[in-house]
Amino acid sequence: MKVITSVTAAQKLFLKLKNKKIGLVPTMGALHEGHASLIRKARKENDIVTVSIFVNPLQFGKNEDFKKYPRPMRNDIGICRQNDVDYVFHPDARQFCRADSLTEVGVKKISDVYCGKFRQGHFKGVATIVLKLFNVIQPANVYFGEKDFQQLFIIKKLVRDLNVPVRIIACPTVREKTGLAISSRNAYLNECEKQLAPLIYGTLQEARKKVIRGGLKTAAGVRKFVRTKLSPLIKGVRGLSSPIKIQYIEVINPKTLERTPHIDKRNFRLLIACFVGSTRLIDNV
Repeated sequence: MKVITSVTAAQKLFLKLKNKKIGLVPTMGALHEGHASLIRKARKENDIVTVSIFVNPLQFGKNEDFKKYPRPMRNDIGICRQNDVDYVFHPDARQFCRADSLTEVGVKKISDVYCGKFRQGHFKGVATIVLKLFNVIQPANVYFGEKDFQQLFIIKKLVRDLNVPVRIIACPTVREKTGLAISSRNAYLNECEKQLAPLIYGTLQEARKKVIRGGLKTAAGVRKFVRTKLSPLIKGVRGLSSPIKIQYIEVINPKTLERTPHIDKRNFRLLIACFVGSTRLIDNV
């Protein structure tokens, strides 16, 4: 396995490998079993597997956790070796996000709702860096988890709109035994918060079952059900640094990302974003 930090060296290398099928797993590091599952799938489907590790400053807001975001590079390299990765692209930030850059990429409309409403410019930062990764590595297949469903949808839209010759492969969310979606930010949770956070996914599952069985037919009904079930946590629990705070609960059409006031129980997705203590978590079913 080779670790590449130079953007120029990476471009030259992957140009030489243009006749090989390259699978890319884009990450911000702090790798976990969710990332490992993407790498394993990429290994089965490609000649070359590349993992990018880059904590993207463009996708963090003014008061977000860019500086404290975990960067356990030695552990990340170990996980890549264990899963038979060929190349790790770990670009120098000064090369990859040049201070004099005037170009950015955005996907209009769908980047300004849900998470985008609360994280202004976040998805523009994601789209810009992801497109740069595509240009440098020129992969055939790129692997994303479904945990950030909005991000996945936006990247698919970017690829389609700009005729980028890559295939985006969506992979199921990997969860802990408790049901909590595995995330790098789970490390921020204290012991009390780790016990409570899985209740969010459990509540989404309950809401999903009620929709399928016809007990919930509207988005308003889903929002009320979820808030009611989580109300003890919203009011505060001993051991939490602050009460659970729900940013949004949405019911969407997964083919358009649009809100669906009246739910088609054969075709819907429930999204949630909330703070557990001071840690922001997202999930969907």
